[in-house]
Amino acid sequence: MFTGIIEAIGSVAKLQQLGSDWRLTIDSGKLDLGDVGLGDSIAVNGCCLTVVELHGASFSADVSNESMRCTALGDFNAGSRVNLEKAMLANGRLGGHIVSGHVDGVGLLQESSADGNSVRLVYEAPEELAKYIAAKGSICIDGTSLTVNEVSGSKFTVNVIPHTQIETIIGDYKTGQRVNLEVDLVARYLERLLTGSSPDDKVVDKEFLAKHGFD
Repeated sequence: MFTGIIEAIGSVAKLQQLGSDWRLTIDSGKLDLGDVGLGDSIAVNGCCLTVVELHGASFSADVSNESMRCTALGDFNAGSRVNLEKAMLANGRLGGHIVSGHVDGVGLLQESSADGNSVRLVYEAPEELAKYIAAKGSICIDGTSLTVNEVSGSKFTVNVIPHTQIETIIGDYKTGQRVNLEVDLVARYLERLLTGSSPDDKVVDKEFLAKHGFD
């Protein structure tokens, strides 16, 4: 699990295809790898990857074809800057929101404009994700925990303060940029509870709630 608070900006050293899968090597920048071991998780632009090799100040991770299809990792080139966050510790601060590192889809930056010292960004999410995005709710963009300002259909806006612009790759974004999106974890599970997994499931609706004393 992660918090959506970026710890460092790294860069892509190499993205190579190995048989039917891919291997991604990341220069970790100022991210301390001293407490990282093989098998540990690091979020790269919000995508939870497993460390399979350590090379001093860099690490490698294997990426499946499924991850390549569902994320924007395939857009990487050598030198591409990336957001990095190590898996959270149970005794640490949850400064953002609970992030699983399982990317739900790829969004597109539609507009970027100054808003005081902040930058106001308008994104378009895939249609199937729009229902999970709520005003004043949380969303993870390339691994960064942000608050949604407004929602209109499949479009939503966020404001990015100067500190976040400096400490993440968001300051690099241009119109048309593809980004990894992860919606709020609670929203996904709530939908599952409300709709059930089969026709025989007891759906949590107004009738169900009234029957159990929730008027």
